[in-house]
Amino acid sequence: MIKITPILIENAKIYTEEQVIENGAVLMQAGKITNIYQPDGIPRSLPENLKVIDGTGLSVIPGFIDGHIHGANGADVMDATEEALDTMALALPKEGTTSFLATTITQAPEQIEQALINVRNYVNKPGQAEIIGVHLEGPFIEKEKAGAQPLQYIMNPDPDVFDRWQELSGNQIKTITMAPELDPEGSFISKLAASGVNVSAGHTDADFSQIKCALKHGVRQVTHLCNAMNGIHHRDIGAVGAAMELEELRAELIADGIHVIPEMLQIIYRNMGSKRLLLITDAMRAKCLPPGEYELGGQPVHVSKDRALLENGTLAGSILKMHEGAKNMLRLNDVSLKNIIEMTSVNPAKQIDIYEKKGSITPGKDADVLLVDKHLSIKYTICRGVIAFKGDESNGNH
Repeated sequence: MIKITPILIENAKIYTEEQVIENGAVLMQAGKITNIYQPDGIPRSLPENLKVIDGTGLSVIPGFIDGHIHGANGADVMDATEEALDTMALALPKEGTTSFLATTITQAPEQIEQALINVRNYVNKPGQAEIIGVHLEGPFIEKEKAGAQPLQYIMNPDPDVFDRWQELSGNQIKTITMAPELDPEGSFISKLAASGVNVSAGHTDADFSQIKCALKHGVRQVTHLCNAMNGIHHRDIGAVGAAMELEELRAELIADGIHVIPEMLQIIYRNMGSKRLLLITDAMRAKCLPPGEYELGGQPVHVSKDRALLENGTLAGSILKMHEGAKNMLRLNDVSLKNIIEMTSVNPAKQIDIYEKKGSITPGKDADVLLVDKHLSIKYTICRGVIAFKGDESNGNH
C-alpha cells in the first residue's frame, strides 16, 4: 500500500457544494477530502509530513470527469492494452481530467470484447486519472448517422450480446450510446435502464416523437449533442430539439467550437442551462500529438492543428482538451465558474450514479481536486490525493 502524503491547499477560493469560501483551505488525507476550513479556521494540529500549497488568487474546484473519450497521446481504448490505458490516464490530468469513461467504438465484436476485458483487468494507479467504467459507443446505431463509426460492424440492438459484453467488462459498462429508433418497443432500452446503465441516444435518425418515446423507456442522455443526429427543423425539432425541450434529458457537448460552433453553444446553453449539460472531449489518439496521419476504428484520420477528419471529410472525434472546452464555455454569456463545475463534474458524476464519491469538494469524497486561476488555467491536478500535474506558478492575476 502506497503511503499518500497529506495535502493542504490554503488561502484559496473553495467551491463546495453549498457555498464559495473566500480564503479557505482544503485538507486531503489518504486519497480523500477530509476537511474544509473557513478563513482562520485551520487547526494548529495538522498531519505530519503535510504538503502545503498556497492557493492565493486561485480557486479549488472538483476534478473534471470526461464521460466520453476514446484516446489521447497516441493511445486508444481499442488498443486493448494496459499500456494504452496508462498512457491516457497519465496524459489527462494535464487538462484537469481526474476520471473518465474509457470509450469504445463500433468494431468487430472480438475487438470490442478485448477492449472490455482490458478495462476489467486494468488497475488504476496513484497519480493518474481514474478509469471509472466504460462508455460503449455503438455498435447498436443507425447507419445513416454513423459519422466516424465503421459501417460494416453496425448491428441491431441484441440483449444477449450486451449481456455477454457487460459480463466480460466486469459490469463496467456505465453508459451506452445507441439509436433508440432501432428498439421501437423499448425492450432493450428498458432492460438496460433497469440494470442501472445510462442509456444515451446518439448516432441516431430519430425524430422528436421517437426520442420522446425512448425517454419513456429509459433513455436519459443524448450523445455529443448536434453531431450524428437530426437538427432542429420547423416541422420536426429532431433529437437536438428534443434534448432542449425534454427536461429529463441531459446532453453531452463537445465544446471545441468545431463540432458545435460558438453561436450554437450559446443557444444550447441558453435553452438547457448548466444543470443539463455534460462537457466531454470525444477525443481520439491524436490529442496531445502534432498534426499528421492517425487512425480511429481502423480508419485513417487526418489531423490538422484543430480538427480530426476521415478521408471523406467527416469529423472523426476531436483533439479537444477538457480545460479548453471548459474555457470555451466560460466565454459564453451568463456562464460562471459554478456553471462550469456543474457541466464538468457534478452532472457527469450524477449521470452515472457516482456522486456519493466524486463530483464535488465535499469531505469524505475522493480527493479529485483542481487548483485553477480565473482563466481556468490549471495550476495543480490532484487525483485521489496525489499530485498528478503541476502547472506554472503564476496565479494568472498579472
